[in-house]
Amino acid sequence: MASAVLPSGPQCAAAAVAAAPPGLRLRLLLLLLSAAALIPTGDGQNLFTKDVTVIEGEVATISCQVNKSDDSVIQLLNPNRQTIYFRDFRPLKDSRFQLLNFSSSELKVSLTNVSISDEGRYFCQLYTDPPQESYTTITVLVPPRNLMIDIQKDTAVEGEEIEVNCTAMASKPATTIRWFKGNKELKGKSEVEEWSDMYTVTSQLLLKVHKEDDGVPVICQVEHPAVTGNLQTQRYLEVQYKPQVHIQMTYPLQGLTREGDALELTCEAIGKPQPVMVTWVRVDDEMPQHAVLSGPNLFINNLNKTDNGTYRCEASNIVGKAHSDYMLYVYDPPTTIPPLTTTTTTTTTTTTILTIIADTTATTEPAVHGLTQLPNSAEELDSEDLSDSRAGEEGTIRAVDHAVIGGVVAVVVFAMLCLLIILGRYFARHKGTYFTHEAKGADDAADADTAIINAEGGQNNSEEKKEYFI
Repeated sequence: MASAVLPSGPQCAAAAVAAAPPGLRLRLLLLLLSAAALIPTGDGQNLFTKDVTVIEGEVATISCQVNKSDDSVIQLLNPNRQTIYFRDFRPLKDSRFQLLNFSSSELKVSLTNVSISDEGRYFCQLYTDPPQESYTTITVLVPPRNLMIDIQKDTAVEGEEIEVNCTAMASKPATTIRWFKGNKELKGKSEVEEWSDMYTVTSQLLLKVHKEDDGVPVICQVEHPAVTGNLQTQRYLEVQYKPQVHIQMTYPLQGLTREGDALELTCEAIGKPQPVMVTWVRVDDEMPQHAVLSGPNLFINNLNKTDNGTYRCEASNIVGKAHSDYMLYVYDPPTTIPPLTTTTTTTTTTTTILTIIADTTATTEPAVHGLTQLPNSAEELDSEDLSDSRAGEEGTIRAVDHAVIGGVVAVVVFAMLCLLIILGRYFARHKGTYFTHEAKGADDAADADTAIINAEGGQNNSEEKKEYFI
């Protein structure tokens, strides 16, 4: 915004009348004459306005404002110094200009459907003595009219460097172009070309592609003051790469190969384009005669140690070849250990009590079982076989010890019971012998009958009776 003092008020008025169409000149002249009669000195008045930035096709608003107005005449001129509005009168035949407000302190005009040709300085004039002038600058923003992305090669090979170009045409001001590969921002090189106040920007990106880039979008994004949101375009990368090979063991499930078992391997190959040939070979030797090949599958039945070696799966496409190796080692078959059993013999006697005790103390040991899980290596197998053998021997020894102890206990109990029975029968038959001395002198009797006869009549001395128990 700027202001200046005109050299002369009548000169400005004459220029405005001359620029008006013939049919409006008389009316404009009358307005000038009436205004000239009321021209104030302009002391203390201030004319001001603001710059305007507008996007092409939208509406620009121009406002001429007066501080401390005294009813001085206000007019608006275009960049060619043609009068757009004189007070509330529009001499210029451009219907895009419309009066929004007119008063002694403001003249506000709108310009619709703004184009790049409308850009420039617009002047506000205040008829004082001396006259005052201020200008506003209209800046028109033009978004890119076309956004194009171009890839040097539609299909790239892994490890190859390709060129990608993005062009934003006919913008004002020049656009800023940013590059993205997926969510990762990349750096490109831009060139700006100017033509008739418009700018064309071309950005170049050099990109080395990998197999992981296949199907990933390359995005060209534009940043411009006339663009709201994201203005972008993208292309998806198509990258060819050689196969990736992986061998999967299908059988045996536990992964330990032994003599007599079967082996099944599956070759998985992924590439772009998809591999058309998948072959099996045995490295440094011929394939076993009993091996069966079926596409990506290798089957070997009844394994033996002559099958040991390295088996290779090879896959290829137009980009290249790749392979994966599987090293086969056949272990010895598992050793089977027969279960050990312990027999307990119970001796039965005619005595009921002895039979019950013998049956109660009889013990039967459980059988020893073999391996329940295969080892992962030959060394583990040997150590486990040795452990199982020792465990079987220890179990047998423990079973024999228990049987011997049970037999000894049974014999001891039997002997004690027999002794008790014999003593019981003896005491039952000899209940005891005792003598009653009824009188003195019985000790001298020759036998018991004589002592009894001698004792008759000795009842008076009953307090002296003595009883002996043998």
